[in-house]
Amino acid sequence: MNDLARPKLPDAAMKYMAAFAVFLMLLACSAEAWAHNVAEGDKGYIQESSGALFLPFVYLGAKHMVTGYDHLLFLFGVIFFLYRLKDVGIYVTLFAIGHSTTLLFGVLTGISANAYVIDAIIGLSVVYKALDNLGAFQRWFGVQPNTKAATLVFGFFHGFGLATKIIEFEIAEDGLVTNLIAFNIGVEIGQLLALAAILILMGFWRRTPSFMRHAFAANTILMAAGFVLVGYQLAGLAVS
Repeated sequence: MNDLARPKLPDAAMKYMAAFAVFLMLLACSAEAWAHNVAEGDKGYIQESSGALFLPFVYLGAKHMVTGYDHLLFLFGVIFFLYRLKDVGIYVTLFAIGHSTTLLFGVLTGISANAYVIDAIIGLSVVYKALDNLGAFQRWFGVQPNTKAATLVFGFFHGFGLATKIIEFEIAEDGLVTNLIAFNIGVEIGQLLALAAILILMGFWRRTPSFMRHAFAANTILMAAGFVLVGYQLAGLAVS
């Protein structure tokens, strides 16, 4: 490949690296970065609450989604090359269906798994989406995975990870179904808010001539962030 054809990574790529470095520092400073995190104050409220508390649980669900870096990284990867709102809606709906299904199923049945293992898989979902955006599967294996099916499946894992964490809180049976539905509604509201912010920023970026030139760098950094998440979870599993 000659120098003219070789991808260049100028100032914007350096900005991505700086953003990634900030992400790592925030992650490292988090006292509960090991597993599917719920803030200490929220955890105490969930454990002590009893009865149907619709609006508070809507708020908790929205807060969890907006502050959930694993969810946001995955959604960023999912919509990276989606330009039509119709396509964005399809993929986000599939993710929401998967997330909601396993969250409700896991908590109501009491079926759980090791939170570190689930969160490691969630980290791998970020890696998968970055590789998919880079066209790696087509180049390496000559096949293109069904991205809609993958989004639904990883939605199942994202929801199951949160269900596992909620089960640990031993939430009260009184008002459980109502509170879980409210929490799910809040998650979807938070997802829409986060998605709107991401789409606005992506819209401005896509209008610049540098977008396609820097797409490789952005998805490489996204993949690295996914591997960092996997590493944190495996380290947590090893020391737990």
